[in-house]
Amino acid sequence: MPADFVIARNPEEGTTLPYLLRVPLGPEGIVLKAKETWPRTGKVYCHRAVGWPSDPDVVETVPVRSCVRRGAAIDLVLDRAQLSRSQFVLTRIRGGREAVFWQTASTVRQARPAGHLPTARASGISELEVVVDSHERYAWNFSHQQVTTTRRALPAGDYAVEHHGRVVAAVERKSLADLVSTLTGGRMRYLLAALADLPAAAVVVEDRYSRVFTLEHVRPSTVADALGEAQARFPAVPVVWCETRALAQEWTYRFLGAGLREAQAADEGTERLGAFAPAGGPSAADIRAWARSQGYAVSDRGRISAELRAAYDRRSQ
Repeated sequence: MPADFVIARNPEEGTTLPYLLRVPLGPEGIVLKAKETWPRTGKVYCHRAVGWPSDPDVVETVPVRSCVRRGAAIDLVLDRAQLSRSQFVLTRIRGGREAVFWQTASTVRQARPAGHLPTARASGISELEVVVDSHERYAWNFSHQQVTTTRRALPAGDYAVEHHGRVVAAVERKSLADLVSTLTGGRMRYLLAALADLPAAAVVVEDRYSRVFTLEHVRPSTVADALGEAQARFPAVPVVWCETRALAQEWTYRFLGAGLREAQAADEGTERLGAFAPAGGPSAADIRAWARSQGYAVSDRGRISAELRAAYDRRSQ
């Protein structure tokens, strides 16, 4: 029986299950196709594969402490400090077809939000071009959104959009475990400082804030204090909690779309107020004309400052 739990890339082209898992159970082990390399934020759908490739592109090999089948479930315990305990549940879905769901205790407890993700385009952009950092190991594919992706090194963040060759919005993606490591290791301030140099940036966590207070290997108060300090020091870079991978991906898509639209509007010398614009409100041109008549120094392009807009609103008071 194979002694290790092995993750490899699925050589099958066009598949929505890009990984192969070899579970060390039985003489040859059980081979599954999987959507993810670990059930971090939700159950991972798996499907039986025909067999293990002769020359696999191995992603990870982990020694196994125990692998036992109990009825319709396979309990797997890996020999490592974190992400060690999981379970494969064998079940039947529509039409009697077999399906396998890979889960952990935390993903079972995690509540799944109701409702469906929207299909409307982000900020009206027909297809958003997203740059994925070349160091991102298991990148989102944005399969639910109207997105094309390219890979190259980014100055900050894991996902970004560019305008005239310049990054105008970026998102750093974190699992809870990665966030905790970054905070406690002292790297968070450098990460946030780099993001703060961009016109728009955020950190997105694929989990709920309440999970901070269930951590076992680090004091929850230490993490909560570090988060508070990070937000106080870099208030322009929010840390957004999105419960699941799908919601984090959706939020990122909307944020990057809005960031690109803001950059385009600034470049055109207009101000994009969108849904927040009051009906019949003044245009940027109206405010500039009034400001010049009052002796204000106003540029021909760019955004109208909050101070100038407030002065315009007070003109008749």
